[in-house]
Amino acid sequence: MTLPATTAAADAPPWRLLLDPRGRIARTGFWIWGVAVPLGAGLMLRTLLDIARFQETTANDIVNLLLVWPTVAVSIKRWHDRDESGWWVLVALVPVVGWAYMLFVNGLLRGTPGPNRYGPPPLH
Repeated sequence: MTLPATTAAADAPPWRLLLDPRGRIARTGFWIWGVAVPLGAGLMLRTLLDIARFQETTANDIVNLLLVWPTVAVSIKRWHDRDESGWWVLVALVPVVGWAYMLFVNGLLRGTPGPNRYGPPPLH
């Protein structure tokens, strides 16, 4: 069963917000689901792996592996809100400048008003 891309981000369950790159998400949702939740989950996972006595590099690799897709999926939705292709996520591969640009565009600039090719506007 596939879910429609038109479901508003505020109405979507958390697993869909974090795993499905379709649709749009507002700036507030980006800061919550694309920044705060991964940071909190990463801190919690890292703490649990430290308690389980995993090596530092192994623990970091596990946390990064588990959090990379949810972060990318939320960022793609944010690019969609700006009526841009999700492939713009790849700008993050440019050291320092790419991350700064992505954070500026996704976190501070408004999305397109009204519906666009990626769906209706997200609820704020």
